[in-house]
Amino acid sequence: MLRPCSAGSTLERAHSGDYAEAVLTLPAPLRLEMVAHCLRVFPEEGCGLLGGDLSTGVVSVLYPVENTAHSALVYTIDPKGYLRADRDAEERGLSIVGVFHSHTHTEAYPSPTDVAQAPDPGWHYVLVSLRAPEPVVRSYQIRHGSILEEDIVEPS
Repeated sequence: MLRPCSAGSTLERAHSGDYAEAVLTLPAPLRLEMVAHCLRVFPEEGCGLLGGDLSTGVVSVLYPVENTAHSALVYTIDPKGYLRADRDAEERGLSIVGVFHSHTHTEAYPSPTDVAQAPDPGWHYVLVSLRAPEPVVRSYQIRHGSILEEDIVEPS
């Protein structure tokens, strides 16, 4: 299913066509930790990195990081926090597989800025919307300007 998105690119459900592999496996405790971090730094956007296995999309560790932009509209991953996360992941035999951040007043959908700044087409981009009383968590892959929503599953 394709439909236009506000960024001028397209949104495709990741479980259709060429993107059948696009699934993020995220344990419930890590999802809760992610939401808690975003709520702690509200009204600024919260952000962090996901450590795991890039080939399977399985997340094993969460790295909350300071948003050096200190903004409710954009985020910038602290470079030192990125370096610490990358080193820790490598020591564990893992990789950085993605990034998460919150949207404080909009839905959990990549903004044009998110699309333009997506650093790696193989990463998972997780958004936490704090717009409603109940946070919403959704995951995407962003490839060459296309936004591909992927399912988030818990490990079995």
